[in-house]
Amino acid sequence: MTEAVPEQRQNSLPRRNNSVSKSLFFGTIAVCLLVGFVAGTRSGELYAAIAPLFGLKVSTDTLDLGIVQKTYQQLKVNYDGELDTQALIDGAARGMTAATGDPHTVYMDKAEAEEFAKQLIGEVSGIGCEIGVRSKQPTILRVLPDSPAEKSGLQAGDVIRAVNDEIVIGADSASVAEKIRGEVGTSVKIAVVRGTEAKEFSMTRAKVSDKSVRASVRDGIGTMIISRFDQDTYELARAAAADFKAQNVRGVIIDLRDNGGGYLTAARDISGLWVENKVVVTEKTGGKVTDEIKAGSSAILAGVKTVVVVNGGSASASEIVAGALQDYKLATLVGEKTFGKGTVQKLIDLPDGRQVKITVARWYTPNGRNITKEGITPDKTVPLTSDDMNASRDPQMDAARASF
Repeated sequence: MTEAVPEQRQNSLPRRNNSVSKSLFFGTIAVCLLVGFVAGTRSGELYAAIAPLFGLKVSTDTLDLGIVQKTYQQLKVNYDGELDTQALIDGAARGMTAATGDPHTVYMDKAEAEEFAKQLIGEVSGIGCEIGVRSKQPTILRVLPDSPAEKSGLQAGDVIRAVNDEIVIGADSASVAEKIRGEVGTSVKIAVVRGTEAKEFSMTRAKVSDKSVRASVRDGIGTMIISRFDQDTYELARAAAADFKAQNVRGVIIDLRDNGGGYLTAARDISGLWVENKVVVTEKTGGKVTDEIKAGSSAILAGVKTVVVVNGGSASASEIVAGALQDYKLATLVGEKTFGKGTVQKLIDLPDGRQVKITVARWYTPNGRNITKEGITPDKTVPLTSDDMNASRDPQMDAARASF
């Protein structure tokens, strides 16, 4: 019997192990099935729970789109005409963003997203000229070098009378530019009045690229015209600044008029030509600071007297630069009050080339100003009237040059 106890133990241990293994086996299967079910049916909730650990923002909230479906069904049954399903989807998404009441939160279909990207880098399909309104008429203000417009003989000062035989007398510059733009390789006919002489030009549209920075030096003053803040702006501006230093200029003028903005990083880097190792702009979301963006340590124009020219078309990134230089008293602002766009947008890709641009934060100048709807008031207010423009006068630039 003394040997029977261990033998019974030996017989009982294997039976106990078999029981535990089966429990673990079936338990593991049950857990896997449960995880698989949850991952398949509630993957959004799982992603939302995990995403914050990696600094990502995710929402699993949904909208009751029953009314949208009902509307579509009624259109499908009752509408007397052809329905473009994709256009309806785009329209619904566009309406949703518009309903935020924020003009800077917008939905873009594929064509609009592509056009937005081209405009941001200064690349368009057209003839290569800048159009404005002078004496209430659409007028060519500038012709880009080596462009179809230049090659055809168009000149600054030409008043545009018609585009492809469509009269545009009295039209605004944006609508005329839209008529002139088109696919590369297509032709466009433009009728103009030059002085008292009527002229007509035909040309083939091409891909035209306009650099975001144009620089020159006259009478010891360096002038930098920045038309937008794109991925090349800083390198172009830095090269211009280095040239200004090499020529030992006695002052610098930065023209930000009608510059609607662009990349925040470009604004930071441009500010960094004067500001060194200091906060350029602070971002807040829901009233809480989410980011403090500092300039680097290569302020090659530090100490150089600077004037920034602004107007009502100077917005967003332009205002970041103007605000930082004004707050740190590194430049004098001349011109008219700026646009007043103190928000930051994030561009998010959607399926099939679509995009949505969403306001994600508000930005503040180094002194804590948010300029939304208020704009930035220049240190010296100088108006530019339509009479000035019609006579090719620029009192704002004259005032800037007179500052040195």
